[in-house]
Amino acid sequence: MTSSIAAISVLDEKVLVLNRFYTAIRVIDAKRAFTLLCKNAAEVISVDNGQYLNYDFESWAQLGQLQRECEPDAHSWVHTTRMVIAVPRIIRLFVYDRLPRQEVKLNRRNIYARDHNRCQYCGHPFSTKELTIDHVVPRVQGGEHAWNNLVCACVQCNTKKGGRTPTQAHMRLIRKPVRPKRNPTITLRLGQEKYQSWKAFLNEAYWTVELKD
Repeated sequence: MTSSIAAISVLDEKVLVLNRFYTAIRVIDAKRAFTLLCKNAAEVISVDNGQYLNYDFESWAQLGQLQRECEPDAHSWVHTTRMVIAVPRIIRLFVYDRLPRQEVKLNRRNIYARDHNRCQYCGHPFSTKELTIDHVVPRVQGGEHAWNNLVCACVQCNTKKGGRTPTQAHMRLIRKPVRPKRNPTITLRLGQEKYQSWKAFLNEAYWTVELKD
């Protein structure tokens, strides 16, 4: 039972997808990534000392044997009846050349990610179940339903603020809400060591498009 749960967890890990021109377009789970690799619809891109190395499914599986011996802790592993294979961090599609949508979707998940699950009034972190979305300038006072007017707020602070502006409620925002330049959930993952290779394809000096998660 434990190994089954672990396998599901590994297959849920995130993989960055590039189009055939090496432009980042979306993030998918490892299970979907392996499906694309097995169908020869994509290849693995490995970033090693600033160089990009390309592997098809077979060569990536063969490399996994060496990786398993030399860098067992550097990768997550999927165990099958025939092999043990590393979960890739980046794959590139062979024929897809479209670009991602450039506007970050305004939804509850992205607002929570942008605000790091912190109440923007008291500054304390909360679980998603304990947070609400607050209109800084209330709708009844003409406030818009937009990135620069929506913040995470805990129930207590939201209740205290009520239908008032922060100034009227004698409260202060810890950070001014803005529209993210890239998908906030992607930014959160870039803080994790295992996703550092994504930075080569998310550097705004080279890529000016936004990501869709």
